[in-house]
Amino acid sequence: MRSPRRCSRNGCPRQAVATLTYVYNESTAVVGPLAAFAEPHTYDLCEPHARNLTAPRGWDVVRHEGEFEPPPPTTDDLVALAEAVREAARPAPPRPPSDDQPSPQPPHQQGRRGHLRVIPPNH
Repeated sequence: MRSPRRCSRNGCPRQAVATLTYVYNESTAVVGPLAAFAEPHTYDLCEPHARNLTAPRGWDVVRHEGEFEPPPPTTDDLVALAEAVREAARPAPPRPPSDDQPSPQPPHQQGRRGHLRVIPPNH
């Protein structure tokens, strides 16, 4: 599951709401709304860092004039979580027994699969 993008500034735990891009040949820093995807050579910033950004001497800062809004919640994360839970809950396909393998665990006993525990139903 994805986590919200965080501010790129060291030690800042806030959620990113803006993206900083540099246009080197024009000596310009551009601070705009959060890009749809994290891109190389861009920086995600929280609102305080986006509002207070300063550029080196001789550079211009072009800043978004509206409010910086956090990205809207998506269902992607919830869908991914639900699919992971469904996949973990599916029983493993039965394997034919062989002489060198221990007998399979009966389905009514508690078992462990990956990092999730299988809890038997109450009888």
